[in-house]
Amino acid sequence: MVSTSELWSAKQGSMGMNRQILHLTIPNIVTNLTVPLLGMADMAIAGHKGGTEYIGAGTIGTAIFNLIYWNFGFLRMGTSGFVARAYGERNNGEQVAVMLRALALSLLLGLAVIVLQGPLVRVALYILNSGEAGRAAHDYFRVRVWSAPVTLALYVFKGWFIGMQNTRIPMWVSIGGNVLNIGASLFFVTVMDIGVAGIALGTTISEYISLIVCVIVWFVRYGYLRSHIDPGRIFDMHKIGALFAVNGDIFIRTLCLVAVTTFFVSASAAQGAEVLAVNSLSMQLFTLFSYFMDGFAYSAEALTGRYIGEADRSALALSTRLILRWGVGLALFFTVIYGVALRPIMYLFTDDVSLLDAVMRNRVWIMAVPLAGFLAFIYDGILVGATLSAIMRNVMIVAAVLFFGIYYLLGPWLGDDALWCGFIVYLFARGVFQMWLSCRSGKIPLK
Repeated sequence: MVSTSELWSAKQGSMGMNRQILHLTIPNIVTNLTVPLLGMADMAIAGHKGGTEYIGAGTIGTAIFNLIYWNFGFLRMGTSGFVARAYGERNNGEQVAVMLRALALSLLLGLAVIVLQGPLVRVALYILNSGEAGRAAHDYFRVRVWSAPVTLALYVFKGWFIGMQNTRIPMWVSIGGNVLNIGASLFFVTVMDIGVAGIALGTTISEYISLIVCVIVWFVRYGYLRSHIDPGRIFDMHKIGALFAVNGDIFIRTLCLVAVTTFFVSASAAQGAEVLAVNSLSMQLFTLFSYFMDGFAYSAEALTGRYIGEADRSALALSTRLILRWGVGLALFFTVIYGVALRPIMYLFTDDVSLLDAVMRNRVWIMAVPLAGFLAFIYDGILVGATLSAIMRNVMIVAAVLFFGIYYLLGPWLGDDALWCGFIVYLFARGVFQMWLSCRSGKIPLK
């Protein structure tokens, strides 16, 4: 029988862990909200300025960079996991070494994107089946591509700060950068009247300024780590090998993710400009939900890596259970909100009545996304923190196969509904299989 004192101790432990989770999560959510809000602002600018054509062009332009940059998501995810473990081990030298390795890699990859911009945009436009929106999307690309090294370096800084259990710095950098981005985009589109390229120019300027701010803040807040910089540690081949092994798994996982999301846009575009616009608007709500869930996923990264570094299995199990509970609550909340207030939310993006009516026909799919997807987000974070990248890779491959299989099997009869059905199954499979394999590994205890 459990004593009253033991119950009180367990309750206090849960309360303390919840405080840690929320201390990390709330700034993450605020940070992440600025990203979909930026996307929504861009969509609103495009929708009210040029209607369906501008929405399609903006969606294709953004999807091109998603196609490119999401493949480099390992720069954030891998950095976060390794740094969180070094933080738990109190290893200052490794904390700074991980950052410098990742920054060097981000610079090389960013320069490669600029050098290869011609073939990259041609291939991306072909894959996305851009059609009439392709010319404006190309204008968007030609401007924004010049921020490639900066964008990837920002991935590294964000992952590093999260791994160091500091989510407030990314929050303030993101808020400032995205406010600047929205203001600049409005100016270039509405005042200078340079079309969709103005949105890209606003993004490019804001990213350069955000990187400068990150560097300054790092020197002010973490300048003491300069004394721990050791070239021998930075170029430790064993560490570099581990970095590339984990990043390679995350890269394959992200390729599958990009294949699914890119195909979603391409298949929508193939069904016409109206379907593309409707699905683009509908997916804005998935984006909104995903950035809320990523707030908890990033906390899972930080806490999982930390407690593994500290070899504290009881704290690891407690943090995992509590984050899962938060995920269930958040999924139920969004399902209800999307069920009762879908049309007013959609009106923020467009005042086109026919588009609004078409989006309402997707209501069931939109409501299904939170319940189907919350486990996938949380276990992405847990596995990143634990650097169990092979599980992420293998599960994503299976989930992507399910998505494409369902679409091609049902597409001739269900059309756009087959696309959404495949997407829901893909999200659900990711979460369930990752949870199952994580428990089987014995490295992520729930008790």
